[in-house]
Amino acid sequence: MTRRLSVLFFAVLLAACASPAAAATFRWAYDTDIASLDPYTRNETLQLSLLGNVYEPLIRRGRALELEPALATGWRRVAPLVWRFELRPGVRFQDGAPFTAADVVFSYRRAIAAGSKIALALAAIRDVRAVDAQTVDIITTMPDPTLPEEVVRWDIMNAAWCRAHGTEQITAGDDFADDHANGTGPFAVESRVPGEQTVLVANPGWWGKPAGNVDRAVFRPIAGNEARLAALAAGTVDMIASVPSDGLGTLAQMPRVRIVHVAGTRTILLGFRHVRVVKIPYHPTRINPLADRRVRAAFAEAIDENAIAATVMRGLATPAGLIVGPGVRGFDPALNQRPTYDPAGARRLLAAAGYPGGFALTMDCPNDRYVNDAAICVAVAADLAKIGVRVTLLAQPRSEYFTKLLDQGRGADFYLLGWRPANDDALDALVNLAATRNDRLHTGAFNVGGYSNPALDSLIARVQGESLGKSRAMQLRAALAMVKDDVAYIPLHQSDVVWAVRDNVEAVPRGDGSFALSDVRMK
Repeated sequence: MTRRLSVLFFAVLLAACASPAAAATFRWAYDTDIASLDPYTRNETLQLSLLGNVYEPLIRRGRALELEPALATGWRRVAPLVWRFELRPGVRFQDGAPFTAADVVFSYRRAIAAGSKIALALAAIRDVRAVDAQTVDIITTMPDPTLPEEVVRWDIMNAAWCRAHGTEQITAGDDFADDHANGTGPFAVESRVPGEQTVLVANPGWWGKPAGNVDRAVFRPIAGNEARLAALAAGTVDMIASVPSDGLGTLAQMPRVRIVHVAGTRTILLGFRHVRVVKIPYHPTRINPLADRRVRAAFAEAIDENAIAATVMRGLATPAGLIVGPGVRGFDPALNQRPTYDPAGARRLLAAAGYPGGFALTMDCPNDRYVNDAAICVAVAADLAKIGVRVTLLAQPRSEYFTKLLDQGRGADFYLLGWRPANDDALDALVNLAATRNDRLHTGAFNVGGYSNPALDSLIARVQGESLGKSRAMQLRAALAMVKDDVAYIPLHQSDVVWAVRDNVEAVPRGDGSFALSDVRMK
């Protein structure tokens, strides 16, 4: 049987097993498509969210982002560096193969191999070993009290299926798992046409019990804001999960449509190149004004975030003073105050730093990654113009933007970035954004500006070995205060997660932006 025929046969089998009486088709749209069906090829919300309906982790998050058992029914620390996971019995992959500890071990090896984009999330793990067919031990590099929260985005793949189809390793653009899927989750992939639509059907052999009644779901990427709104108005989609804020007025007038939203946990922030002397190939060496804390502080005072939240974000954002927000362990509301908007004070700071007339720089910004990302950058540039900083805005599609941003040879002087701690713990943001980049220690992976503070590094290292409790909370607070005081970044806001749905849909948004089809109920 060919690969294509085997996929079609499986889809027909699933359709035949579904209950006609409970049949409900759900159609939803986003402003872009996922890049692949391989759960390890992209570490971003849309792909992880959609594939989270097909594949499953050992531990998942519930509607309120609380930890819940998934492929593991229980977990506990049995030694300082060892966590033991008891696996759920009777689980099968969508091709009928039983789920065992061997699949967890294989998935770990594949997830940390070349080409994986989720390897960083597993950086605290030294090894995964099968104790028996239904038990695995995860060995960490150091005591790690937050390990259960760190594995929630690690979906488990079937070892035999991957080996049978030559996809033990990730091969960009030529990977069987790019176009096919075989998970344990509540939905299976029936068909996919990249850039057009992906069709999912309910998995009748799923071990869990769905809260909703959807047995067929059609995902469509619709890039244009007006086109998405028109599709929702016409009823050709039942929900749009990327709502343009300038379309809220239109949505309010649409019959049989309502807006649902919840406070998000991703912080939108501005980053800087911190090295004093910039050396870029084929460009003259230059002194970087952003290496001076007074300049960064001037930027913070010059940006009117309250106006951005009210106008650009249409009130669907919460101004932020820290690189993490409410709902993240370590967040302290007492530290979350933003600098007072003070253009005159900002000009004085620039003058004290030796730039009384300001200076020119380029700001890099994505135009299709975060809610209103390009519009936010336009507003920031306008605010900085008032203090003499002349900004050339370079807004690009996410693929081009992140290619440049993560290129250590080029990078960006001034840029917009969003960060949501994968484990809802402030240490994640501190390690990835603020710790000095060290590939051996897996720190600073997204510290693209080269920020380095030895005192902060030492504090982060202490927190990494600290058990949950008051002492750890105090250390996280101190580390967040260091980042804030040094103006390593300028936090702007946390965007709300906003969906627009037709009135026959019951859907529950989650603060992490994920989307569970098993929660959706069609009336």
